[in-house]
Amino acid sequence: MNSFYSHHAGCYVRWQDLPGPGVPVVFIHGLGCASSYEYPRVVCDTQFAARRAILIDLPGSGYSDKPLHYRYQTSDQARVVAELLDYIGLDAFWLYGHSMGGSIAIETAVLMQPRLKGLMVSEPNFHAGGGMFSRGIAAQSEQEFVEEGYARLLAGDTSAWVGCLQSTAPYAVWRGATSLVTGADPDWAELFLSLTCPKTLIFGELSLPDPDVDELRLEGVEVKIIPDAGHSMSWENPSALARTLTDCMAEN
Repeated sequence: MNSFYSHHAGCYVRWQDLPGPGVPVVFIHGLGCASSYEYPRVVCDTQFAARRAILIDLPGSGYSDKPLHYRYQTSDQARVVAELLDYIGLDAFWLYGHSMGGSIAIETAVLMQPRLKGLMVSEPNFHAGGGMFSRGIAAQSEQEFVEEGYARLLAGDTSAWVGCLQSTAPYAVWRGATSLVTGADPDWAELFLSLTCPKTLIFGELSLPDPDVDELRLEGVEVKIIPDAGHSMSWENPSALARTLTDCMAEN
């Protein structure tokens, strides 16, 4: 585990740098998750071909610090990712982001375009309003969620995701969810389409149909489907996700 001090977040951010050949892939996790928890199984799969991978735990999540003063908005998290990539000194990289991490990856891509080989996002938030999960969190006040809602969320879910959620600060979860509901201007879909680098949208088969898939296909965006998986594709079918990421990079 590596560590650096983010001046933007005012805290230490930690990441794993898993060695391997080729241009590295930078992984950005979603709300209530951590890359250190979610992606080792993906990058260790033989389908990933042992490529170098950078697994970032965003501020508020996993092994990274959880400062109370930080906003945890997608734009702030993107600035931290960009700050980290500058610190590491990568002159070329691929970006992969899932769910809220997909939105953060889109904003990071805008900041880092000259060095970006390509962007791969799986089921990101493309528009303001959030999903059912983030809307339910943001419907509470921050104090209500921190004092009661977070515990209810942990108690009401028995999936593998709970193991990661309990290592995420409740105020980070609430502020991240609120950021998704508020959205970006321009919105993430517009930013995504404005990028000139190769870009791919990834969806789980069990998450379909979805209007974003149809709309972006009409815009000429490459869409790849992970079989036998829904939103939590890194747990539900990690080998297929590893293969899909490798294919995206080989094709571009």
